[in-house]
Amino acid sequence: MTVINGRKIITLCGSTRFKKEFEEVNKKLTLEGNIVISVGVFVHNEEEKEELLSKKKLLDEIHLDKIRLADEIFVINKDGYIGESTKKEIEFAKKLGKPIRFLEPDKAPL
Repeated sequence: MTVINGRKIITLCGSTRFKKEFEEVNKKLTLEGNIVISVGVFVHNEEEKEELLSKKKLLDEIHLDKIRLADEIFVINKDGYIGESTKKEIEFAKKLGKPIRFLEPDKAPL
């Protein structure tokens, strides 16, 4: 576990269509004293969506690096939704032995 000054590093994962939820969880976890790493670009909410989608591979690779840095991941699974990229991120975190928490644990995959 990488703890800096007693703080856990948590990477947020989930669909970028849930920008509001990302912001709320980021705020909550930060105020609890954690170091939070979030997505860099909310592709689904940007005007230049097509241009950004052309960079999806790069953005996905960077996010996997953010998972590598983290002590755990926190999945934004609003209404139980987990897309393909997030499924891959969850599997990646599992392979690295990272703990995984969910916004809606009762709707988390098994």
